[in-house]
Amino acid sequence: MDPSVKQALARWPDVPAVYGWLSLDERARWRLHPQGDAAGGGPGESIGNTQIQDFIGRNYEGDGQGRWYFQNGPQRVYVRLDAAPYLLRLAGDGASLVTHTGLPLRAVAGWWLDDSGRLYARAEPGPAMVEGRDLPALLEQLRSVDGRPLADALEAATDELLVTHPSLAAAAPLHASVARADIPALLGFVAMPQP
Repeated sequence: MDPSVKQALARWPDVPAVYGWLSLDERARWRLHPQGDAAGGGPGESIGNTQIQDFIGRNYEGDGQGRWYFQNGPQRVYVRLDAAPYLLRLAGDGASLVTHTGLPLRAVAGWWLDDSGRLYARAEPGPAMVEGRDLPALLEQLRSVDGRPLADALEAATDELLVTHPSLAAAAPLHASVARADIPALLGFVAMPQP
């Protein structure tokens, strides 16, 4: 969290939180909802300024109830999550993984492939979904612990499948065909925070 944000929190500790003003879409875009209507599911307005995007990313975290927020000075702005709290993408080297906020991914405790083909992870920084544009490449990089390509291993799997990724130190279980609606509960986040 930025020092200026910490100072503002210390100076004004009782500023009420807000809901419905900010969302994070499936393509890792922060979106503003000027009417406070994010709960209505509308797309909102994309925040295009990279300095503002970076500021939000540096001051973004989850609370103990699985709600994710942007700490805007002394005010907590809860975020509607259209996919997950973090979006994963391949880093510039094409092999390692980073979050949409630039955090490196060092560990995954589990993977979930939903019934619509999206891939989620219980990742070191928090619950995450792989961005669609990087999904095919990442699926090619995942291997069963015995080295088989993921597609082959999934066809042969009768039980839980352990998979590896070249940038991660340990294998993690992959759960296939999970209902998309079950993902927030399975990964422990609130998609639509309410007061």
